[in-house]
Amino acid sequence: MIFYFSGTGNSKWVAMKVAEVINDKSYDITLIKDAPDVNNEKRIGFVFPVHAWGVPEPMRIFAKKLQRIKAFAFGICTYGADAGHTMKKFSSFYRLDSAYGIEMPNNYIIGEDLEEEDVVTHKLENAADEILKISQEIINEKKVYRVNEGKFAKFKSGIINFGFNKFARSTAKFNVDECKCTGCGLCAEKCPSLSIIMSDGKPIWKGNCYQCMRCINICPQVAIQYGSDTVGRRRYTINKYLK
Repeated sequence: MIFYFSGTGNSKWVAMKVAEVINDKSYDITLIKDAPDVNNEKRIGFVFPVHAWGVPEPMRIFAKKLQRIKAFAFGICTYGADAGHTMKKFSSFYRLDSAYGIEMPNNYIIGEDLEEEDVVTHKLENAADEILKISQEIINEKKVYRVNEGKFAKFKSGIINFGFNKFARSTAKFNVDECKCTGCGLCAEKCPSLSIIMSDGKPIWKGNCYQCMRCINICPQVAIQYGSDTVGRRRYTINKYLK
């Protein structure tokens, strides 16, 4: 079994591609209501994006509750640049035999605009090659740690990640351009943290946000903004690039 959490599709794509190669199945953890039975599994995998050099809250909660068995366990994180100590922290509450990081297109448009198209395409091509390599290592149950931790990894995964979870996950700055918004409700329907409700045909954000960037990136009308930080910036979902 491969369990994944994904905002704009990067980690979902990786999980599904790995599952395809190793002849396994992948599951979106936000759709799992009861703890799955993993007793007969030979391999357990986790795939998720790095959020401010740390493990996203839903994946952290899910993994801590999952039954520990003797199956070969692997984790794959996706990131725009580096992971810090994300995978080491994950392995502290669910032991991993192998851990990987895959560089993917950056989708955190609150921080900066998207990369140029050629950079996005190049990253996805490299990721596809890396997925094949990782999958073969998983099949052979090789114990590997291949993660780009980057500089100041301890500081990033410690103080910065703490600050992100404590202060930066507010929904206060999310807003919608009422002239552009058609009230389709896609943002509320797809929000994994259930932070968005529809009121009078318009979305309203509540407080339990994962900062996964799904709502702002999938809006078909580009009607969602995060304060003034995202005005004029492009949007990203991996589906745009998958053939």
